[in-house]
Amino acid sequence: MLVYENTKAGFLDGALEAQLVPKIKQGYQSQGVGMGSPGEVRSWKNSLQYMHSVLSGSSVPSDAGVAIELKIPLTSKRIDFLVSGYDAADSANVVIIELKQWEGDSTERVETQDGIVKTALGGGIRETPHPSYQAASYAQLLSDFNITIREKPIELHILAYLHNFEAQHRETLDNDLYRPYIEQAPIYIRGDAKKLRAFLESQIDVGDDRENLYAMNEGKIRPAKSLQNSLLEMPEERDEFTLIDSQKVVFERAVELTRRCRRDGQKRTLIVDGGPGTGKTVVAINILAELIQNDMVAQYVSKNRAPREVYKEKLRGDKLVKEIEHLFTGAGSFVETESNTLPALIADEAHRLNEESTFFGRGENQIMEIINAAKFNVFFIDESQRVHIDDIGSKDEIEKHATELGAEIEESTLESQFHCNGSKGYIAWVDDVLQIRHTANADGFDLDFDLRVFDSPEALHAAIEAKNEQTRLSRVVAGYCWEWEKDGRADPDATDIEIGDYERSWNLDDSDPWAIAEGSIDEVGCIHTCQGLEFDYVGVIIGDDLKYRDGEIIVDHEARASTDRSLFGIKKMFDEEPEKAAEIAEELIKNTYRTLMTHGMNGCYLYCCDDELQEYLGTRIETISTTH
Repeated sequence: MLVYENTKAGFLDGALEAQLVPKIKQGYQSQGVGMGSPGEVRSWKNSLQYMHSVLSGSSVPSDAGVAIELKIPLTSKRIDFLVSGYDAADSANVVIIELKQWEGDSTERVETQDGIVKTALGGGIRETPHPSYQAASYAQLLSDFNITIREKPIELHILAYLHNFEAQHRETLDNDLYRPYIEQAPIYIRGDAKKLRAFLESQIDVGDDRENLYAMNEGKIRPAKSLQNSLLEMPEERDEFTLIDSQKVVFERAVELTRRCRRDGQKRTLIVDGGPGTGKTVVAINILAELIQNDMVAQYVSKNRAPREVYKEKLRGDKLVKEIEHLFTGAGSFVETESNTLPALIADEAHRLNEESTFFGRGENQIMEIINAAKFNVFFIDESQRVHIDDIGSKDEIEKHATELGAEIEESTLESQFHCNGSKGYIAWVDDVLQIRHTANADGFDLDFDLRVFDSPEALHAAIEAKNEQTRLSRVVAGYCWEWEKDGRADPDATDIEIGDYERSWNLDDSDPWAIAEGSIDEVGCIHTCQGLEFDYVGVIIGDDLKYRDGEIIVDHEARASTDRSLFGIKKMFDEEPEKAAEIAEELIKNTYRTLMTHGMNGCYLYCCDDELQEYLGTRIETISTTH
């Protein structure tokens, strides 16, 4: 969808008459989208003046197409500026220009991450994709999913124009570190206007009166054969993607419902209930790959970055196929998506969905937005894993919005257990121990599962390190009771968690998924970096937010770190609605430890900061060992 389109001549006239920004605003409003802050409006005025200067003295034909803000399939992202026409060989060409307001003195390289830089954004210095990476990824998305671009064909030429970026800082961005992306999308900075003009002239020899822009804008979306080939063998080559029992049943049902939606146009929602270790994410990834193979556009959706990044890496394996990047997206991506735009969306960890979809408070309800955006949607959910005060994901909430949007609803359940060595009994025992619910497993469970309490965090961590050398993947995690200091988040020498002589860093803030990153065995993960994942052995440090007093498990929300947003607003709620606040705090803190304790397939090692809780858990585990 285009916000603004015109010929080169019309664009230049509009700039001279100061009509461009009003027309862009009007274009946004016609699509029901706000243009943004006054700062964003000023940025547009600034950038368009530079593009006016580039085009006004050029030999680019006056009837060449010019467009501003083309929405990219499968995302809420838009391409800043496009110029279209034909070259001397009569090939259809579109030049994609990513415009940036960046200045050199506030921009720096990030050498430990792939395609990432730091610059001034949103009132601070933040990490963001390199402009060449950003432009190249947009072009890749268009090529992978827009049929017209592939079949006409339309050649895409991409670049980034940083018109405020001073020449003395060129080496910051135009650097070998980013060479693979710069070769795809060259960088033009302040003083490069003539070079940029010459490039446009070399690509646009004959005007098209916007013909190629319209063709792109109206092109149907369907996955490219190259993308299908990339995905074809990936799950088959990795044993961890094999489906068994109820997983296979849910997979086949989801694929069949998607086909039905394509045939009859009826909207459908499938709700899949699955406890810890039932393989929800494995089924979700298999559905994604299968739908892409069947010429249907689909995306894997989750609020948490951790499962998206980990399973994206696992799916790639050693192939490092960049094309699959855009098949994994966040839950806030569909605020502006029109109804039934996509054939299918696969929402994993649906219990973590929120109402407001962005940091700026936009969006109404993520569940509603996902259902609205696709003809078919499947939600994988475990209501007992809601761990954040903003989590709204429940079967009732999904059914409510599906009904309102005219979707037929089905429910299914995943039974097979992968975590905890295949035992529902252990999970029931955890529920009883944490006093979430009384179960028949109060005295134990019948399975070969390595469950221990350690006298010190040092001993626990050493045991998990040893298991990690013997098994596929083992990690230490903890309740969020220690501050995650901003200055040390990327520093492996910084320590956050201190318990006596035990000192460790929280998971480092870098581009690699913590659970599978090199060196992460030395760190400690939290619920936000491991939810939705599984380990062979998990070591759990229970902080002071969970205690044992007079036969009761009690929670202490004030022991949570201030950097943890999971209980943000709970103190105010305690002042206004103390009973409700206490109920929410108990549910979320207990759910957090239930989730952490059920993420080991073969074993769970525990250490408690609270002495009485340590003694209580030790006694409960001793009871198991003497009865089995």
